[in-house]
Amino acid sequence: MDKVRRTLRVTDSLTRECMGEFLGTFVLLCFGCSAAAQVKTSQETKGQFLSVNLAFSVGVMSAMYLCGGVSGAHLNPAVSLSFCALGRLAWGKLLPYCLAQLLGAYTASALVFFVYHDAIMQFSGGNLTVFGPTETASIFATYPSEYLSLGSSFLDQVVGTAMLLLCILPLDEERNNPAPSALIPPIVAGVVLGISMSMSANCGAAINPARDLGPRLFTLTAGWGTEVFTPCQEQNWNSGK
Repeated sequence: MDKVRRTLRVTDSLTRECMGEFLGTFVLLCFGCSAAAQVKTSQETKGQFLSVNLAFSVGVMSAMYLCGGVSGAHLNPAVSLSFCALGRLAWGKLLPYCLAQLLGAYTASALVFFVYHDAIMQFSGGNLTVFGPTETASIFATYPSEYLSLGSSFLDQVVGTAMLLLCILPLDEERNNPAPSALIPPIVAGVVLGISMSMSANCGAAINPARDLGPRLFTLTAGWGTEVFTPCQEQNWNSGK
């Protein structure tokens, strides 16, 4: 067994870090998208909007404990980019980190789809749609509200992501009364929960490109079609609303 363990051990540090980011983002999306699937397909009889917010927060905390010691548990390209800009992550690691996060989110979405396949098909009548009363695309990715303009959508995401970074980057700053390292995951989870509960009405508070793009790419390839990249406003204008 020791020989097998030594043979399978990954010695390259960047590969280990990317595997950590993949696994952490995978866990995050498994919690969050599973909760969204449960709430949506049960028509809120097995959870409500708050359930999804809490599940994503628990997913963040669990993922940080899981891979924080390996990769830093960025779980988010915006976090990785910020760490590069601050000199806390080598720029050469940015693309591998982002790809690992994106792949983790995609894979988690696929798993959630298979786990909730029967429920999704029963709820949607077998039609995988992006819009309408039986749409199921929002289980995986976030979509703007009908009233929202493109400019307001952009501002919403910038503000939400900025709030996330503003609150989490100082947590381990020695000049700013740093939080104990073991408590950083639940603190970050609390920040994510706060943002989700206060800034999700417009666009769903994705605040994480990998969290949104990975599942959106999955829905594109799994049968929802190219409409997953179509703003809901355009769909409503085309249907005369």
